[in-house]
Amino acid sequence: MTGVPASAAGGPSGARRVKGPASGGLTPASGRALAREARDRAPGGFGGGKARRDASGPEDVRAAAASSATSSSPSSSEDTGIAGTAEAQGSTRAPRGGKIAAAAVDQASVWNIANLLTMLRLLLVPAFVMLMLADGGYDPAWRSFAWAAFAIAMITDLFDGHLARTYNLVTDFGKIADPIADKAIMGAALVCLSALGDLPWWVTGVILGRELGITLLRFLVIRYGVIPASRGGKLKTLTQGVAVGMYVLALTGWLATLRWWVMAAAVVLTVVTGLDYVKQAIVLRRQGIAERKAALEETEE
Repeated sequence: MTGVPASAAGGPSGARRVKGPASGGLTPASGRALAREARDRAPGGFGGGKARRDASGPEDVRAAAASSATSSSPSSSEDTGIAGTAEAQGSTRAPRGGKIAAAAVDQASVWNIANLLTMLRLLLVPAFVMLMLADGGYDPAWRSFAWAAFAIAMITDLFDGHLARTYNLVTDFGKIADPIADKAIMGAALVCLSALGDLPWWVTGVILGRELGITLLRFLVIRYGVIPASRGGKLKTLTQGVAVGMYVLALTGWLATLRWWVMAAAVVLTVVTGLDYVKQAIVLRRQGIAERKAALEETEE
C-alpha cells in the first residue's frame, strides 16, 4: 500500500520520536545546562563558577524556598492573621475577666473573721436588751446572762479591729459597722441601767453625748486628716466596759461601792478624752486650712 509513511503522518513511530528527546535524548537547552555544570565543576573555571553562585549553601536555598512559599501562600497569611486576631481578642477579654475576678474577691472578702465578729456584736445588742429586761430586769440570773452577752460583745470589740489590721482584712463594711456596734452595745446597756434606776440619767447622757459628739467631730474634720486614737481613749473604753459590766451584775456590799468609783473614773476619763479630741480637731483643722492656703499661693505664683 502506497501513500504517506506513518512517520510523516504523525503515527505511532513519529510519536515515539517526539517523546524520545524528552525521556532520554539531548535537547539544546539540556545541552547548555550540562555544559554549564561541567564548566562550574572544573577547578578555576571562570572565577569560581558554582562556588561563587552557590556560596549561600543548600540550607540557605531551602530557607529561601520555604520563605517564598510562605509569602506566596494566601492560606498561610490568612491563618497568621486569624491567629493574631484571636490572640488580640483574647488579650482584650483578659482584663474584663480580671475585673470580674477581682470584684468576686472583694465581695468574698466582706465575709472575713473580723467582720463576722462585728456582725456578732450587732446581733448581741437585741439579745442583751431582752436578757436585761427579762422578768422585770431585777432577776439576778437573767442579769448574769445579760452580763455574759455584754462581756462577749466587749471582748470581740478588742479582737476584730486587731485582726482586720494584722491580716489586711479592712473593708468598707467594717469601717462603718464597727463603730456602730460599739456605740450600740454601750448605749443599750446605759439606757437599760438608767431605765431600771440603777444608774443616773446624767451619767448616761454624758457618756452617750461624748461618744456621739466625737464621732460627728471625726466626720467634720476628716477632710483635713484623721484624729488618731489616743491611749487615754483606749483606757476610757476599758474603764467604761468594766464599770457598765459591774452595774449589769446584781452586786451588793463593797462590790456595789467599788462599781460606783469605777463608774466615776469612767465619767472623768470620758470628759477629759472628749476635750482632748476637740483640741486635736481644732489643731488639725487649722493645719489643713494653712496648708490649703499655701498650696493656692504656690499655684498662683
